[in-house]
Amino acid sequence: MPIDRKDWYKSRMSTPDPRNDRDYVLGTHDAEVERLGFQHSIWREEVLRAWMEAGIGLGSRVVDIGAGPGFASLDLAELVGPTGSVLATERSGRFLKLLTAEARRRGLPTIETCEIDLMHDAIPLQGVHGSPIDGARRGSTGFDAAWCRWVACFVSDPALLVKRISAALRPGGAAIFHEYVEYGSYQLLPPRHEAKEFIEAVSESWRAGGGEPNIARVLPKMLVDAGFELKSLRPIARAARTTDPLWNWPAGFMRINVPRMVELGVRSEAWGRSVLGALDEAERDPASIFITPTVLEIIAIKRPTLPIQR
Repeated sequence: MPIDRKDWYKSRMSTPDPRNDRDYVLGTHDAEVERLGFQHSIWREEVLRAWMEAGIGLGSRVVDIGAGPGFASLDLAELVGPTGSVLATERSGRFLKLLTAEARRRGLPTIETCEIDLMHDAIPLQGVHGSPIDGARRGSTGFDAAWCRWVACFVSDPALLVKRISAALRPGGAAIFHEYVEYGSYQLLPPRHEAKEFIEAVSESWRAGGGEPNIARVLPKMLVDAGFELKSLRPIARAARTTDPLWNWPAGFMRINVPRMVELGVRSEAWGRSVLGALDEAERDPASIFITPTVLEIIAIKRPTLPIQR
């Protein structure tokens, strides 16, 4: 059934609450939470496939890196069951409050949250709130798996992030990443120069903020250097027509980010109207196709520490 795009975008065009916008470029307001929820639903099938490939199942102890509002954490808690545990690490307190409330509503007591910035803090191996999943259940040997999606591309020191993840995993534990390897594949067909200019502006501002959109090009090397063995690598590229739900992922990002870039003074109002006008025209053309940025799925296994030779 085709999605009513007017209803879909209505909430996304609301004015962000400036009190919550300090955490992320796109903010932590309700419209962004909704966008992240839709994003997770669109990628959920690929995510579940990666988790199963990495061996996550009943009883697994998993850390969710940069959990956001916790959509992945909730799915992980369902997957690992009552004998497993999930630690959601996130630097936005608002996001974690939303996750805690939803976990309580769903009756998922095995999710624990930890408000930390991984550029400054290590991932705790022990529980930090005295919850039922701390200490004895998780143990001090580390987690069985770490899930990290679109985090390494934003942090100022991705090699440090990899080291933090390595330190939190037990020997033999799995690190699972979904990160962009070719952000430039994000494009609108037939080509429209306004869309190309938007994508270039996103990459420009991304790098100006200290991130790297194509971080997956160097992430495998970082993992090997940090003591991991690469188990599997899989590129994921997708295409959507205007009637596909997937269309609303790249298009919705444009509709949120263009006004945000204008608000921040990165681009002019005239530029914003031009880009959104081109998107409106594309949506009326049944031949239009959105190609998503290419993601590289990486599953890496922490190698056992070799005993010291005496």
